[in-house]
Amino acid sequence: MMNKQDLHRHVGSLQQVAKIRPLQFSEGRAEQLKAFEVKNGPLQFTVLGDKCLDITDVSYRGINISFLSKPGLMGRNHFDTNGDEALRSIMGGLMFTAGLENICPPCTSDGKDYPMHGRIRTTPAEHICADGVWNEDKYVMSISGEMREAELFGENMVLRRKITTTYPGKTITVEDEIENQSFRTEPMMLLYHCNIGWPLLDEDCEIILPTREVIARDEAAKDHVGEYDHMEAPSDNEPEYVFLHRLAADEEGNTFASIVNEKLGIGIKISFSQKELPYFMQWKSRASGDYVVGLEPANSSVYGRLFHEEQGDLHTMEPFEKEHKKLVFTFLDGSSEIEAVRREASELRTLGK
Repeated sequence: MMNKQDLHRHVGSLQQVAKIRPLQFSEGRAEQLKAFEVKNGPLQFTVLGDKCLDITDVSYRGINISFLSKPGLMGRNHFDTNGDEALRSIMGGLMFTAGLENICPPCTSDGKDYPMHGRIRTTPAEHICADGVWNEDKYVMSISGEMREAELFGENMVLRRKITTTYPGKTITVEDEIENQSFRTEPMMLLYHCNIGWPLLDEDCEIILPTREVIARDEAAKDHVGEYDHMEAPSDNEPEYVFLHRLAADEEGNTFASIVNEKLGIGIKISFSQKELPYFMQWKSRASGDYVVGLEPANSSVYGRLFHEEQGDLHTMEPFEKEHKKLVFTFLDGSSEIEAVRREASELRTLGK
């Protein structure tokens, strides 16, 4: 590994290998969408300043990792948060944030409508800061900002996010702080919708989870529970399948989800804490044109707000209470790193909690 001085001997501008560059799109549904292009050696990704600082297109070693849905890249639209209209505005990307009043299906509770996957995913960031600074021989790039989900006479929830990646390296770290700034107890539902697409995702890939138990969400998924750990080729008009997993974790509550493609020699691992995100769901769509696997750590169930209201266990936060969440995306390179993830999953299932 080169030190700082050696690297500067080899490049005119550090942006040859590592950069954060602000940009604004100029056509189609994405017109005027503000974002940041990030390059970290072989790892490249885009952070959407106008949409919750979520992470969209991601590639590693020039190979696409993330999923982009049929509507394509787009800015915020007036219909984004009207019930099922979310299906016309959910782009996918490596990660979009679902919440904060609802996740999963749209619903109406006490006369108030809660859209599919909530409103925070379409909320523009404020107080945005993008920076790159040397820390000894590592170049640390970060993007931070805050999103507010609020209503007159209603909720006042703030999500502060910091995304960090370090050159040389191959991780993206997302650190969130959620604060209830209202003067009443507020529900807080949160799901990180992490979406993997072709060509990382294909019939040769393997879905590695330290799973102790798998439960089908509905009748459509029941006959496919045994297929959760691999992907088939695309199939025209195939329905989606959703599985709920009970994952094993270490003594500190740490666990992960991973998808690897040994033929390509790469993979992705998403690490998180069950203490912060006790639920995990897997979304699997083999449908032609909608070919994706979603890995979804959450603090609530896939059945959504009404389910938790009926169960009496809707997650809430007290006035000015704060919670912290952390996800680490690690990009795997080579058979030894892929095999290490398989071993880790096996060890957690055997020895973990």
